[in-house]
Amino acid sequence: MFLEFLPFDLPVQTVHVIFGLILGLVFGIAAQITKFCLRRAVAGEDGANSSAAAVWLMALAAAIGGFALAQNFGLVALEDHRLLASSVPVLAIVLGGLAFGVGMVLTRGCMSRLTVLSASGNLRALTVILVFAVVAHATLKGVLAPVRVALGSVQQDFGIASLAEIGGIAPVIALTLVLGAALLARRSQTSSIQLALGAVIGLVAVAGWVGTSVLLMDEFDPLPVQSAAFTLPWADTLFWSIASSAIPAGFGTGLLGGVFVGAFLSAAMRKELQLQSFESPEQTLRYSLGGALMGVGGVLAGGCTIGAGLSGSATLSIASLLALGAIVSGALLARVILQPRTNALTA
Repeated sequence: MFLEFLPFDLPVQTVHVIFGLILGLVFGIAAQITKFCLRRAVAGEDGANSSAAAVWLMALAAAIGGFALAQNFGLVALEDHRLLASSVPVLAIVLGGLAFGVGMVLTRGCMSRLTVLSASGNLRALTVILVFAVVAHATLKGVLAPVRVALGSVQQDFGIASLAEIGGIAPVIALTLVLGAALLARRSQTSSIQLALGAVIGLVAVAGWVGTSVLLMDEFDPLPVQSAAFTLPWADTLFWSIASSAIPAGFGTGLLGGVFVGAFLSAAMRKELQLQSFESPEQTLRYSLGGALMGVGGVLAGGCTIGAGLSGSATLSIASLLALGAIVSGALLARVILQPRTNALTA
């Protein structure tokens, strides 16, 4: 739509990479400062972390409200997107979400948080990312793909693709989430800056949809419509890093690069760069298992806590809301069953 007005002549693929890089920078800085992570919100060390939950709810509120506003002005076009289908692969989403939730408790972080931590020198997080990317790619296109196809064949038609089809519900949900975030912030003495940065993270998800679906869409060379996410981008980035001469980088690879650079710069300025590694073989095994569960689970659920949980839920997609609920349930279940054991191990 606006590609012709850009002051430079670049292939649309390159423009999408640059756009992803810019959004990733913003996400990485905001996430590093706030320690943005759904795992901390629902299964923190002292139970539910009110401060983390407040920031996460504010991000979700901004994403839902911002998406509804953008849609009202015709700035998003997701009519044919997989998230907005009334027939939902419920078995794959539920099992995948549960697996992802358990995995992020084992690794003490969702994929966005681990990406941010790896930028500050956390080698545990980097190891988990590698395991996650390999297993996710194997589930998408490799040896585990038949499992994905079999589970995905169990469909349920809900009659509607998104709760947004119910008139006026998006603003109500967004305002309710804002109220919940404010109450949690007051209880935990979370600063207004933290809440504002949470809102910025939510708006990054909206900006991704707006940019890739309308503003930077080229009708003659259409690229996939997507937004902030970590499952498919990490799988694609792994493949691109191995075969970059044959596979071009896309929006997701640019996003991850931006998140890494933004988080590194933020950590450096805040003097939070620190090399950390595993302390025992048992800890290595726990983190590796968690990464594998998130790799399989993220693909089956249609996304991670950001791809499905934030970007997807911004649309009030039935599939995304189901995935978010399953991820939270898996994390809570893992916290109840595993936390006494994981607490005995150093993070």
